[in-house]
Amino acid sequence: MKGVSAIPAVAIIPSPLFLWRVKVILFLLWGLCCCKVSVAQSITFVMYEFSFMWFVNRLCSWNCQIGWDSVMRMSVDLRDLFLYEAFLYYNPLLLVALMIWLWGVNLWVFAQSSVNYAKVFDLSQTHLSHREIWRCATWLTLVVPTSMTAYLYLYSHGEVSLAASQPVLLYAILLMILLSPFDMFYLSSRFFFLRTMWRIALPLQAITFPDFFMADIFTSMSKVFSDLERSGCRMVHRQVATIAWFEADSICGSHSVAIPLVLVLPYLCRFFQCLRQYKDTKEKTCLLNALKYSTAVPVIFLSALKYHVFPDVWISFYRPLWLISSVVNSLYSFYWDIKRDWDLSILTRIFMFKNPSAWSNLLYGRSWVFYWVLGSNLILRCTWTYKLSAHLRHNYLTVFAITALEVVRRFQWVFFRVENEWNKMTAKQNFEMSSDVMPSESDRLLDSNSHKV
Repeated sequence: MKGVSAIPAVAIIPSPLFLWRVKVILFLLWGLCCCKVSVAQSITFVMYEFSFMWFVNRLCSWNCQIGWDSVMRMSVDLRDLFLYEAFLYYNPLLLVALMIWLWGVNLWVFAQSSVNYAKVFDLSQTHLSHREIWRCATWLTLVVPTSMTAYLYLYSHGEVSLAASQPVLLYAILLMILLSPFDMFYLSSRFFFLRTMWRIALPLQAITFPDFFMADIFTSMSKVFSDLERSGCRMVHRQVATIAWFEADSICGSHSVAIPLVLVLPYLCRFFQCLRQYKDTKEKTCLLNALKYSTAVPVIFLSALKYHVFPDVWISFYRPLWLISSVVNSLYSFYWDIKRDWDLSILTRIFMFKNPSAWSNLLYGRSWVFYWVLGSNLILRCTWTYKLSAHLRHNYLTVFAITALEVVRRFQWVFFRVENEWNKMTAKQNFEMSSDVMPSESDRLLDSNSHKV
């Protein structure tokens, strides 16, 4: 009886080939759902979404079971190094999925409040709603762990070539979807995103609010861009699931010069945007804002120097400079968030919901919101320099957690920044309307002469 009851748990786990076929089917279903549909098809799709939740839970459970079994099959010496490489390929996509989830939350809150975010970003009537944003985040959250699970399973069972193809296929499919010229997968929104990225890379025209808003978000995603560059480099040089990634001094290793260059790129783009704004407006605050982004440059490059100078020189000279530049950058950025980007006065007007509820009463006019925003923003601004430091990237789990916290900090930053911009727009409109309605002084004098005493 003991022999009969000892059924291995792996026997009930589906094979990675089945999971890969499911992944392809998910992409096809996503394409069908993103196309233009009729009202009847929309109702059918809503019913499909509710019935699909069970399958989502089962797929997540399968991923956890297969992934854990695959990791435990490896030797202890190889496990950490292999997980570090697997984490490099998939953690940037997981962070992108987290950002998309939180952006959907931002849009949902704006839809419930008096903030007209579509007007702030100058969006068309066909812009994505928070439900469509969450739908994209759901598929990305499903596909990325499934590909990672197949990668772990195939590598632990000796199928190295098939394992190496998993992240390559995932990146290729996502890139084709992003650049697809066909009218599917939200073509207008993808075009708006790519056009804004082009305007950020080449600020040759007047800077609009979506331009520098997305550029600010990209500064929080600089670590994501760095990992994407390293992943792409290893895929191009065929170093996925090979011993080449053990070599830190290789072209795609952890000592690569490309790492600080990619980390600093979003800050340089934002720096040149500020200079362009100063050219157009002649406002000195634009130069002060450019100075803020320039303070991130020494933090990044002083950290990268650890791999290119002697250890004694790094400890005695460059590390103190790195600490000083980190403190300056963190405090300067914190001040700018509170004073310039948010405007302290908006903290008394946050979350003006059109339909009052328990949630709105919890947040509106509460002093704890004020203290929470100040405290959390200061702490996360200080830890923010950790993820920009190349010499600390070997602690990949810690860096991932801090980068995720930076994404959360940017998520709460969005609420105040967008509301502040909306308040400025409404105040300007109210002033223009009042100036049009109020008669001039000459009109009042002429009007007074027409009266009979």
